[in-house]
Amino acid sequence: MDPSFFERVYLLVQQIPRGKVASYGQIAALLGHPRAARTVGWALNALTPARAEEVPWQRVINHAGRISISRADMDATLQRQLLEEEGVEFDARGDVDMRRFGWQGLDWFEVEALWEKRKT
Repeated sequence: MDPSFFERVYLLVQQIPRGKVASYGQIAALLGHPRAARTVGWALNALTPARAEEVPWQRVINHAGRISISRADMDATLQRQLLEEEGVEFDARGDVDMRRFGWQGLDWFEVEALWEKRKT
């Protein structure tokens, strides 16, 4: 059985290495749904506390390099702290340089292989 869209988001976000970030839109595009950036945000917002321990939600920010989370238990201060602990730097405006810290992502075959690994 193929994973749901939310599960695909979680599997893909787990591939982002420490010290790197991706945008909501980038995750959506890698999943084959380039207009689903908002749904990626909903998926991350739906993480249970236990699942948030497994999925590095903090590594997903908006395309401009800004934190844009709005959840009481996973707020912007916590997200920034977690990213800084991984070596991600913020400029004076609070933005991340996406050219420097942006994750290059996976190619289509690598993304598809994530689902295959999960089936076995």
